[in-house]
Amino acid sequence: MAAVAFRLGQRVHAAGDPARVGTVRYLGPVDGHPGDWLGVDWDAGAGGRHDGSLAGRRYFVAAGERSASFARPTALSAGITLPDAIRNRYRVEEFTKEEQDEMYVFSTSQKRVSVELVGKNKVEEKLKNLNDLTSASVSYMGVSSIGPGDELKNLVPNLRQLDLTGNLLSQWQDIFSLCEALASLEILDLTNNTMENDFTDSSSVKNIRVLVLNYCGVTWELVEKIKVSFSCLSELHLMTNRIKAMMTPVGNIVQGFNTLRLLNLEDNHIDSWDEIVKLSYLRSLEQLHLNKNMLKHVTYPSNPPPLGSLGDAAVLPFEKLRVLLLGSNQIDEVLSVDSLNLFPSLTLWLSTPILISTFLKDVRLSDNPVADPAKGGVPRFVLIARLGKVKILNGSEISPRERREAEIRYVRLVMGKAESYDPEEIKRLHPRFAELKAFHGIEDEKPSSRTSGPQKMASGLISITLKCVGPSMGEKQPLTKKLPPATTVGKLKSLCESFFKLKDVKLRLYLEEEGCPLPQFFEEDTVSLMELGIGTGSTIIVDEES
Repeated sequence: MAAVAFRLGQRVHAAGDPARVGTVRYLGPVDGHPGDWLGVDWDAGAGGRHDGSLAGRRYFVAAGERSASFARPTALSAGITLPDAIRNRYRVEEFTKEEQDEMYVFSTSQKRVSVELVGKNKVEEKLKNLNDLTSASVSYMGVSSIGPGDELKNLVPNLRQLDLTGNLLSQWQDIFSLCEALASLEILDLTNNTMENDFTDSSSVKNIRVLVLNYCGVTWELVEKIKVSFSCLSELHLMTNRIKAMMTPVGNIVQGFNTLRLLNLEDNHIDSWDEIVKLSYLRSLEQLHLNKNMLKHVTYPSNPPPLGSLGDAAVLPFEKLRVLLLGSNQIDEVLSVDSLNLFPSLTLWLSTPILISTFLKDVRLSDNPVADPAKGGVPRFVLIARLGKVKILNGSEISPRERREAEIRYVRLVMGKAESYDPEEIKRLHPRFAELKAFHGIEDEKPSSRTSGPQKMASGLISITLKCVGPSMGEKQPLTKKLPPATTVGKLKSLCESFFKLKDVKLRLYLEEEGCPLPQFFEEDTVSLMELGIGTGSTIIVDEES
């Protein structure tokens, strides 16, 4: 194939390897090497030899230092049509061994006797069933064009779901022709097809409900055009497109997308919550996926647009949002966690996503500093208490008992610090404190009180269970002891040495919590049980330093 058969910007793959995909960036001669050459900038992971320059001369600019190479036209493929790819993937051109066996029977003398048409009919049935195909995947098969529309329509007239991941498509006119030819198509996955910005607003696509444009080099400018042509979308996936800002044609609010229920913006470069607020008046939006961005805080919008600016009566920001994925961001303050209680319909996810289609009371807070005590974040029981309606936290169901204990422990934790703050400051830092304190009927008794009398002292004690697990401690039965809430971690270590008759052992204490895969380590010896929020019924693991 001559170089003239290719064009600049064309998507190609290495001959014989449809998974090695790149973009043509140069056509012409290369100094010191006769013949026609193409300069290709290979996609990430596909490999290359240089950055578009060779022997001191720059021919083109590649995306990476070693993502480019020169190739002969015969070493590259411009791809195949979509109908050919479907036939290659789903049609059986040769008989399998099983089908060959079905074309024969054995006589009484054990000789193979041919039976006409048995295997042939089975293959013809397979070919005919393409008409009934409703879901197809031709990922990484080198599809570069749609081919004749009638051919595609006649081949798979009932196709509803099509996966075109990792192919060579780049022009939107091909996508419009595809959607026109396949009237039943509802789900279209174009992941890893580098789409050009040749979008025309004149095209109208009403059959596509789910559009996946992950790793496609999509800009928000293009998204604004997509919403006009694809007017009936219920899901739009835009993962890993380096979208940082959402430039809107009018004002600071994204409008349109009237039927959109799910918007996936995971793994982009969004670092400002103000950009997310622009999405707050997408009136049908139920799920917003923001994992793996660079968000540092979350707030509920407090300044709605003027009445009438949205075309009708006032609506609440994020009025129907039920699922919010914020995992692997940089959220480091509990006030952001508290603000999530203000979202009218929110179900929360803040960690690695699991795509769901049903309503779940699920919160995921892992992979954010706020949920990592080692990075100054808060432990599980605090998250449970601060998020009042959560049923599942980080994949672990919250039982009624765990919620009750977490909320009581949280109240005690705040009470242990209350002497250092005025009531207004407590209300600001711990919005649910007063509510939970009243709900659980917890009194304002201070554990540090020196009121005399055995009855008063006994009423302030907490009952905890101690379990020895250190390898050199031997088998010891758990002990249940009543201790003053003001007991410090250091004092408790000394008591454990006495209770379990331990000598020359450096202890490490942990709190065993329901729903937590790992116990919580007590780092500071000067902190009291009260300040840690530990109350009656808690279990403390007694281990030794390794």
